[in-house]
Amino acid sequence: MKKPVVDYRRFRLRKINEPEYRHIWLLLGWVGYFLAYFLTERLIPMEKCHLIHSKLDDMIPFREEFVVFYVYWYLLVFGTLLYFFLYNVESYKRASIFIIVTQVVATIVYIVYPNVQDLRPEIFPRQNVFTWVLGIIYSADTPSGVCPSLHAAYSFGILSAWLKEKEASVPWKGFIAVSVILICLSILFVKQHSAIDIAAAVPVGILAEIIAYGSWWKQRLKKKR
Repeated sequence: MKKPVVDYRRFRLRKINEPEYRHIWLLLGWVGYFLAYFLTERLIPMEKCHLIHSKLDDMIPFREEFVVFYVYWYLLVFGTLLYFFLYNVESYKRASIFIIVTQVVATIVYIVYPNVQDLRPEIFPRQNVFTWVLGIIYSADTPSGVCPSLHAAYSFGILSAWLKEKEASVPWKGFIAVSVILICLSILFVKQHSAIDIAAAVPVGILAEIIAYGSWWKQRLKKKR
């Protein structure tokens, strides 16, 4: 069994500023995210939100079975960060920075330009396990704070991290790429986001890529010269 590159059994809170454990501070990014989520989701009135809608959204049918890929996103993000946390600290740090940048930028947008979507069906056309799961998601997550899509932006970061991972095989990288495509499709088919939200996530992802992996790209360009 592969051994973690850091022996976390020896970790004590007083050691958190030591080079071996300093990356643990990045976990606070999630604390900030959940606080920002509460502020933007619960404290901004719906009537002050701008509607996000496109003609393409009207052409995309509601398909509840895509909730499988929507929920799979949580496993992909958690599993990826956990893997790097254990086996590649540098990749963990860069992927975490990518995610934190998207969180900060998206939160600023949600506050400066509060937005909402009206795509969710009022009544599910069918009743099955997929719509049951979607019902839970709809009740827990308001349709506000959708543009840019963090589901898409995080996925871009996860894909970027795995494509740069030297120990990852080509088939695995292909699997991650397909996963990200299906996740982006899922947020459209389950009517959690507009196509505009995914498009808006692209420049956010590019900014996060520059900040998190700028030095990586510089080194790669130097090697090509």
